[in-house]
Parts: sequence; structure tokens; C-alpha cells
Amino acid sequence: MMTVLFDGIATGMLLFLISVGLSVTLGLMNFINLAHGAFAMLGGYVCVVLSQRAGLPFLAALPLAALAAAAAGVILERLLYRRLYAASHLDQVLFSIGLVFVAMSSATYLFGSQQQPLQLPAFLMGQIHLPGLDMGVYRLLLIAVGLALAVGLQWLVARTRFGASLRAAVDNRRAARGLGVDVDRVFVLSFALGSALAGLGGALGIEMLGLDPEFPVRYIVYFLIVVAVGGGGNIQGSLYAALLIGVLDVAGKYYVPQIGPFIIYAVMVLVLIFRPQGLFGRTAAK
Repeated sequence: MMTVLFDGIATGMLLFLISVGLSVTLGLMNFINLAHGAFAMLGGYVCVVLSQRAGLPFLAALPLAALAAAAAGVILERLLYRRLYAASHLDQVLFSIGLVFVAMSSATYLFGSQQQPLQLPAFLMGQIHLPGLDMGVYRLLLIAVGLALAVGLQWLVARTRFGASLRAAVDNRRAARGLGVDVDRVFVLSFALGSALAGLGGALGIEMLGLDPEFPVRYIVYFLIVVAVGGGGNIQGSLYAALLIGVLDVAGKYYVPQIGPFIIYAVMVLVLIFRPQGLFGRTAAK
């Protein structure tokens, strides 16, 4: 029981690491970016190339994977995304879905359709044995990184000038500009942040989720469920939602494998029926 709970928490933290970037762009910026999984995939491929082919240590490859995804986010925001901020949600959905298929085709052309291997360093492959509980070192790393990012992001959004500027820019761009906020700069930095988080999560998730060109469409539903259940733009809500989804998903597949994969969808439906704004809404970000 304790091992299932621990694995569920680790899975939830991984979902949080990837989906919290979507919470930034979708919840705070009000932009529906269904190509979010493509940035996670990019981070994964960069990590594989650097650590498995270039010989860079795995932990050193992680920040570079995040930086590569952030750079891609900045380029796309400058060239494409900013043209759609005022567009309808349908236009945003269709555009980002198109980007997903472009990213998948590019990954297939460059790396093939097979799963990418990743050999973790030896010090991350062990286990810590406690009475009734075996904790994988790698899963402990996921939990530690997830908690650190949750605290840092909550502080960034709720307690800093940048967070206030972002909320003001989303709520009323004209008023924000009148107050001296550089809206374009705030938006590009926000996209860079969301993309970097996705890239980091994608790199960290290779060992648990795998990596192939189908990644963006295979897991985007999970990321959307986390944002929907936690409440768009709420970092703390996304963390709690990811932990809930992770634990329920692992426990369901372990105890009731016949219906396990459907449990998280049932939870999402119930939450959206009774709390359309999510369990926590956006209150914590204000």
C-alpha cells in the first residue's frame, strides 16, 4: 500500500512538472496551447542527445533541455503565438494542434519512430528500503524537484512584480501598458517559462513515460486534466491536482486494472460538474 502511494506521488510530481507550464500559458495567459506536449518532447530529445550521444552527465543535460525548450518557446511566441492572443479559442486550438503534428513529423524524421533509450546514472537507479516501503532514488528526485518548483513558482506568481505584471497584462492589456508594464516582454517571458518547465518535465519523464514522436498526443490529456482539476493559473492547485491524479492513476491500475485507466477521467468529469472552475480556481494566483 505504501509503495503504491509513493509511486503515485512520484507520478503526480512528474505530471505537475510538465503540466504546470500549461497552467501558466493556459490559466494565466488565457492562451490554449495544445502544443505544450511538443515542448516536453523537445526537452526529452535534447536530454537523450546530450546524455546518451554526447556523453554529458544526465543532471547537466536537464537544465540544457529546459533552456532548449525555453528558446523554442520564445521563437514561436515571437513569430507565431503572439498573432493569436486576440484570436478565438477555436483558432488557438487548431493552430496548436497543427504545431503538434509538425513537431511529431519532425521528430520522426530526425530520430525515427522508436522509443528513445535513456540510461540513468548509477546513483539514481538504487532504492532506499524502509519497513513496508521501497523508495526509488529517481522517484525521490522527482518529488524533490517538483516540490522545489512548486514553492518557487507560487512565490514568483503571487509575490513578485513579474507575477503582478502578468496578471495585469492578461486582465487588461491597455491598462497594464498605461501603468508602464511591457506587455510583450511579460508574455514572451511567460511563454519561455512555461516551455522551459515542459522541457524539464519531458527530460525527467523519459524513464517513466518513455519518449517517441507520439508523446505530445499520448499525454496531453493528462496535462489538461491536471490544469482543469486544479484550476487554471493556480500553481498550488495544479500541484494538488497532479498528486491526486497520480495517486488515483497508479492505485487504480494496481488494484482494479480492468477500469484503472478510466478513474482519472471520472474524477475530472465529477470535478467539472460540481466545480467548473476547478478545485482551487485561480484564487491562489491573485
